[in-house]
Amino acid sequence: MEDHEIDGELGPFAPEVYDIPWKQYEYLDHTADVQLHSWGDTVEECFEQCAVAMFDYISELDKCDILEMRRVSVEGHDMLSLLYNFLDECLFMFNCEPFFLAKKVKIIEFDRTAWKIRAELYGEEFDLEKHPQGTEVKAITYSNMQVHEDKPQKEVFVIIDI
Repeated sequence: MEDHEIDGELGPFAPEVYDIPWKQYEYLDHTADVQLHSWGDTVEECFEQCAVAMFDYISELDKCDILEMRRVSVEGHDMLSLLYNFLDECLFMFNCEPFFLAKKVKIIEFDRTAWKIRAELYGEEFDLEKHPQGTEVKAITYSNMQVHEDKPQKEVFVIIDI
């Protein structure tokens, strides 16, 4: 089961926290929904990028500052359930008060034996006066969810319900 760990740790943080990775995601059209496609050198990087892509779809992340950090811990029973639960927990962070918008996501533990992830989300509280409202993400779906690890560049595909 999921372990909700909400602790609004405030910055300033170590200098590397403020280094934002290159954008390694895109949005693909899908009937009445949108598909997130992320890629990277590792599956962990793909998961991080996929979460950032979701937050960027909710609001423009170039308007988001790194002022706070939130931790999330999730479990699954296989790779797809782990990805689903991870993104669902990130979406929960945005949808519960205080609404948290993450500009950077860093997985600090990725356990493929126990199917657990611990991650840190860096960003700030969502503020309509500062952050443009993008598209509401209603839910993560399992529909056509894919994790590809068989090539040097790993890829993740997730359809979100908007």
